[in-house]
Amino acid sequence: MNRETNVHLLPASGRSAVLFPPPKTILCMFLALMLVTIPLWAGLGQPEASVTADQQRMKSEDHVQAFQSYKVHELTRENTRVREYVSPQGLVFGVAWQGRSLPDVNQLLGNYVNELQTATPAQTRIQPRRGITVKTDDFVYSNFCHMRNCVGRTYVPSLVPSNVSAEVIR
Repeated sequence: MNRETNVHLLPASGRSAVLFPPPKTILCMFLALMLVTIPLWAGLGQPEASVTADQQRMKSEDHVQAFQSYKVHELTRENTRVREYVSPQGLVFGVAWQGRSLPDVNQLLGNYVNELQTATPAQTRIQPRRGITVKTDDFVYSNFCHMRNCVGRTYVPSLVPSNVSAEVIR
């Protein structure tokens, strides 16, 4: 009978090696954590009215900056700041966040949450101590959390106005 065994050898230095779980396990754990947060934010691809509803639910002020090709709604609650980017067509094309915790990704991504959940390993990049990035044909998501500080952004390239760079979403 021919069986493969999983043997871990110590490096030549005699110190034990640091083993990380497989990337698929890390992704599953990350997605599970994202799905249990408190809902607060508008959905990606949703109308601008969803930003107003979020502002009321958050009990925060909505600071709006108008640029030539888009608007930015900045909502702040406790230690979390969310910026929602709205196109001239009135759709949320990008969202960025910074704070002590990750916002509710289900609410944040709206219908695009399926893009995150069904991303293939080729579309997902997990970097230990650097975060996660998911890029599909029409969806980009990145998030980094370290020592109670989460920073991230998500956007839909097809909804970004043609004369606006995706780099403004931060």
